[in-house]
Amino acid sequence: MRQLIDIRFPGGVAVDAHFDGFHIRTDQPLASGGDNSAPAPFDLFMASLGTCAGFYALRFCQERQLPTGGLSLTLDWERDVAGHRLSKIRLALSLPAEFPEKYRQAVIRAVNQCSVKRTILDPPEFEVVAI
Repeated sequence: MRQLIDIRFPGGVAVDAHFDGFHIRTDQPLASGGDNSAPAPFDLFMASLGTCAGFYALRFCQERQLPTGGLSLTLDWERDVAGHRLSKIRLALSLPAEFPEKYRQAVIRAVNQCSVKRTILDPPEFEVVAI
């Protein structure tokens, strides 16, 4: 199944994505020549990873009627400055105080099913063409 996202350039260094009736605006920080009017594409990439993992944690709890009050996830990362790449991504899941201990490892396994994470671990083939 093929998907399509239409990318447009509204001015400056902003780049917008249009798909399924949604409009996502990106920009660059001032230090990179942007207006800092929207998240940078990399920030949205990291947010997609965190929100995907969070969805899996939330659904795990909802499907088992487990408490979700206080459930949260934080994502942080380290960069290899010399290699210009990410060197480590850490997802920290905060569970509600009354979360049953017997489900702790299972909810971690659920978070690991995040499709964004799985795509990073088993990347697709990339093809860039000019038409």
